[in-house]
Amino acid sequence: MKRIFNLTWAFAILISFSACDDYLDVNDNPNGPDQLLQPELFLPQIQSELAVGVQWDGRFTGFYTQNWIYSSGSEYSLNLHSNPLSDSYSQLWKAVYFSMGYNLSDMIRSGELNEKYDFVGVGYILRAYGWQVLTDYHGPVIVTEAFDSDRRVFDYDEQEVVYAEIQRLLQLGIENLERTDGLSPEDSGLSEADLIYAGDRSKWIKFAYGLLAINAQRLTNKSSYDPDQVMSYVDNALSSNDDDALIRFEGTISANTSFFGPLRGNIGRYRQSKFMLGLLDGTNPVLRDTLLFGTDPQYSGVQLKDPRITAMLAPSPDGNYRGVSSEVGINEWSTAESDLVPKNFWNEEGYNGTTPSPQIYFFNNDARFPLMTYAQLQFIKSEAAFIANKRDVALDAYQEGVNAHMDFARQYAPDQDVFDDRRTLYLDSEALFPQATQDLSLSKIMLQKYIATWGWAFFETWSDMRRYHYDQEAVDPVYKGFELPSTFSVGNNDKPAYRARPRFNSEYMWNQDALEKLDAFQEDYHTYETWFSKPE
Repeated sequence: MKRIFNLTWAFAILISFSACDDYLDVNDNPNGPDQLLQPELFLPQIQSELAVGVQWDGRFTGFYTQNWIYSSGSEYSLNLHSNPLSDSYSQLWKAVYFSMGYNLSDMIRSGELNEKYDFVGVGYILRAYGWQVLTDYHGPVIVTEAFDSDRRVFDYDEQEVVYAEIQRLLQLGIENLERTDGLSPEDSGLSEADLIYAGDRSKWIKFAYGLLAINAQRLTNKSSYDPDQVMSYVDNALSSNDDDALIRFEGTISANTSFFGPLRGNIGRYRQSKFMLGLLDGTNPVLRDTLLFGTDPQYSGVQLKDPRITAMLAPSPDGNYRGVSSEVGINEWSTAESDLVPKNFWNEEGYNGTTPSPQIYFFNNDARFPLMTYAQLQFIKSEAAFIANKRDVALDAYQEGVNAHMDFARQYAPDQDVFDDRRTLYLDSEALFPQATQDLSLSKIMLQKYIATWGWAFFETWSDMRRYHYDQEAVDPVYKGFELPSTFSVGNNDKPAYRARPRFNSEYMWNQDALEKLDAFQEDYHTYETWFSKPE
């Protein structure tokens, strides 16, 4: 019996080798099947991972720009522009190279093979967006050799190369979305898979032009900078708030919840900065109208507050709005003064939030998170026009941007009637909402942009501040009221941060030769100025 079994098994093996070559050759690539998945199976996860990467690393970039402050103030090193060797500050690196990485390449290839060219276009645009935010954050990154499967170590590209690649990818994205052959978004599956625009090709094309505008506006310090090109890109980009790129979250379990929601619990110790508060409570010298003292419809005898303050910021338990500094955090107030400490961004005292929490802006489990907005692009256009001395265009774009963000913020206002009353007074003020070109300033443009991009466009704001070199040598500061920490970490050599270090586990562990070429082992590497901000 045993002999019969052995003969039968040997015969089966022989038949397998002689008749089933196709079965044995199913995988040319030992790491995965040749048969690609349909592109709609890739896209939702790719978009979610990208958004979470922006939120994750944006928490720390938000310290540099003082979007917010950690509750303990200077005890948290990043408040002092330190940039330690840690994977805690490089989730975006993981998202772009690993979570998106080959998955995005496979989605594009699958789209081409299945004539789903809308997925191809969206794929190229998402790749470009990933490169843009990654290089904004880290400076030099790996692009040219990024997905070469024959390599185990990779050289870095300077930003000039990355910027050109972003432009190339966006043009490819637009070309594929404009194709009239292939399947429609309804038939291709894009309408169901797309968490941002639900398969609307025209909005994705506008998004691509918006990213071209962002890419081109970074270069204001270069001799090649072309403000007219920037304005042209914006004019072809988002045309209203209806075109805002907002990624949706279900908010039912941790895995499908916004990274900023109370269910995830990631920003419980974050508090609004004094700088941000000053832009909304009438104390910043640029966004202040002394004639409006005592006219606030909610508080008598005080300076008119920006209507967006109740929609965007958290009040203290006593009902007033306060901000914290990067030096002391909430330690400014004693235990007996707990009613003066600003609540967290879930509108609750302490460091936790209930689910669902009282709404503050988009800091909730199922709140849509912005990746690009119409208001943001209008301020880009306004700045470009101001630099080009086209002050009438700059003024129109400024007014459009302020109104657009007022509309955006209004949906989160707890009392929309008070919001509307304040808005009327605000827009009637020529100091806050200028009607003449001579009353518009670069500082007004950039501070209104700061408000409109607060809490989400972290890399955009940080890039803006670095373009203006934190106003360190400015006679007339653009970011009036903004102050760098009085003391930096010892390793900074008295310089602010200009880049984040590459991801520790992949780069400092396995790609050291490439990092040596960047001097990335120097203690002050994170203070090296980035290419885009250098005058040239």
